[in-house]
Parts: sequence; C-alpha cells; structure tokens
Amino acid sequence: MSFLQKNEIERNFANKNNWLSDAQTSLVTTFFHTFGFNFSSPFFMKKLDILAIGVHPDDVELGASGTLLQHIALGHSVGLLDLTRGELGTRGSVEIRLAEATAAASLMGAVVRESVAMADGFFEHTEENLLKIIRVVRRYQPKLVLANALRDRHPDHARAAKLTADACFLSGLRRIETFEDGGAAQECWRPSRVFHYVQDEYIEPDFVFDITPFMEKKLELVRTFKSQFYDPNSDEPSSPISSREFMEFIVARARELGRPAGFEFAEGFNVSKTLGVKNLFQFC
Repeated sequence: MSFLQKNEIERNFANKNNWLSDAQTSLVTTFFHTFGFNFSSPFFMKKLDILAIGVHPDDVELGASGTLLQHIALGHSVGLLDLTRGELGTRGSVEIRLAEATAAASLMGAVVRESVAMADGFFEHTEENLLKIIRVVRRYQPKLVLANALRDRHPDHARAAKLTADACFLSGLRRIETFEDGGAAQECWRPSRVFHYVQDEYIEPDFVFDITPFMEKKLELVRTFKSQFYDPNSDEPSSPISSREFMEFIVARARELGRPAGFEFAEGFNVSKTLGVKNLFQFC
C-alpha cells in the first residue's frame, strides 16, 4: 500500500472519528495499527469538545471536575492538559503524581491526558511555552478551553491563566507554524471560548455551573491524588492542602458558589470576553 493510499485512509478515518464512540475508535485503531498506520498523524487525533488545562496535576480536578463530569455525562468529549509535572510539590513525587493524574483521568472518563512538562514554579511567558500549548490545542481542536484562575494564592496559577489564554489566541494565527512529532503540519485553530475556573482565592465568578449531581464524584477524583491531600497515615510534611480542613473547604466553597444561583453545589468561572445571549428565556 502506498503512502498516499495510507494518508487517504487516515483522513477518511479522522472524518468518522468525530462521531465514533471511544470504544469503537479504540477497536478500529487497534485494527489499523496492525497494518502500520501512523497514529502520530494528526488525522488520527480525535477532536475534543473541551480541553481543561491546569498548571499542576490536580488543578483541574479541584477547580472544574464537576463541570467536566456533567459534560461527559451529556456525551461531550473532554481532554486534560497539565502544564507542569508538579515537581515542586511539598508531598509526593513526579512519578507518584503522574500515576495519580492518570488514574484520575480514567475515573473521570477523559479521552486523553497530556503533560508538556514546563518547569514547575519557574515557567515563564515565552515563545517556547506558548508553542507547547498551541501544539496541543491544534492537535485536539477543542471548542472550549478551561484554564487556571486569573489570580490566586499560588503565583503559578495566574501566570498559567495568561499563558493559556494567549496561546489559545495565537493558535488561530495561520502564520504561526507548528508540527506534530511525526513532522506533519498542524492546522491553525482557535477555541470559541476560554473560561477560567475559580481556585483557592475567592473571585466573584462571571457565571457558576451546577455540579450538585456530581459533587461526590468530584471529591472522589480529588482523593485520587492521595499524596497531596488528607491522609492520616501519611508521614510526609504537611502542606496548605493536606489537612482534613481543606477537604471540608472544597465542599464549603462549592456551597458558597452555588447558593446565589440556587444550586446546592457549583463551580465558578471567569471570562475575559463578554458572554452574549440571543434568548433571555434560556435563563428560565
């Protein structure tokens, strides 16, 4: 089979890959792999409805996992991107946190989880780091991106928020060229929206999302990161998030965000671009 024939099959598969279920996609790709098709090809990359980005493993689970669980339940595809490996964390190790992040993604039902391994605590707003995010955005072409808080106790969070938002904008510029690992050129792509999830510091949200049906599952996802959060049997140093009180805070914050909207539990988000509506009755 010629290269051009394989390339055409890859393109045809990609067109169907947007409506195949994950199980069907897995079965078909396993079959194709037997015949030597290139799965680093962008034609095999499944488009995502939502790409949730966090600078540290567990940021997404803490700030937006209830929202993601609801959208997965509705049939939307969700992917996760960790900007760093969390190597400066007080507890755990890179290897432990990677295993925890992988387990959390599986439990959530995410299609994919990647890391671009920026330097925890020391990453900067550079062309190199912008391009790392741009490549992932172009690979999965998400409709929506969820990103870190616009400001927070941890300085990495606000820096990551700015870096992510800028990368999403630049990803839509066709004169910025990026390539897959296999050398294939990527198409430019700009997500429709970037929403920033509220994290540790309270920020008045621009909107809140009802996570009441998924609050317990959210806590289960957070507890997947056993090295980071409350564990009475741990002999590692304590941290601001390792106490029993912090787990109680997660629940209290969700109640606080939900109450003004009449929800039992909610997650809050901020926007940098004004939200518009075409029908006031969508709020009823």
